Amino acid sequence: MIRTARLDLIMTTVEHLKVELESPAMLGEILGVEVPVGWPPGFYDQDAMRFFLARALEDGESAKGWYGWYGVLRERPPLGDGVPKHGLLGDGGKGLLVAAGGYFGPPSADGTVEIGYSVVGAVRGRGIATEVASALVERALGTPGVERVVAEAHELNLASWKVLERCGLSRVGPGREPQHVRFERRRQGP
Repeated sequence: MIRTARLDLIMTTVEHLKVELESPAMLGEILGVEVPVGWPPGFYDQDAMRFFLARALEDGESAKGWYGWYGVLRERPPLGDGVPKHGLLGDGGKGLLVAAGGYFGPPSADGTVEIGYSVVGAVRGRGIATEVASALVERALGTPGVERVVAEAHELNLASWKVLERCGLSRVGPGREPQHVRFERRRQGP
């Protein structure tokens, strides 16, 4: 687990992913968290879950921690659309599943790791994406053999640009797909 100021990031397992593909509510039971309306968020969809599951099954122990992570908010957010009105923290309830993030795999031969993240709409604009992405970047750069962290964002997704820049990544050129921009942060010093 990775603990940040407001979140617990829980590493996905094969069991988590199998259950999540079947039922997000069942995932909440396994994790001991509340799953909000709108789960899964953004680009973290069934295709992403299947990708993480296939890679985890194929790579086994060597891939542990290099794919998916769940972001669980420990404190009760202000209630709004999509945020459950019962069973939240602060009233003896459970944490709230608010984000998914992770890596596209273990470090490449040249020490590159790519990150991605998605946040539930009901809590966007509250720094959750920055907190998740920062934790992933710092974990990666704190790992021997990792020399750079990269991410890509659509050229019109300025919110994601800001998240990546807050995490110390800089624009370095075009992404793999049309209209995407690549960001990078290199390891500093020895």
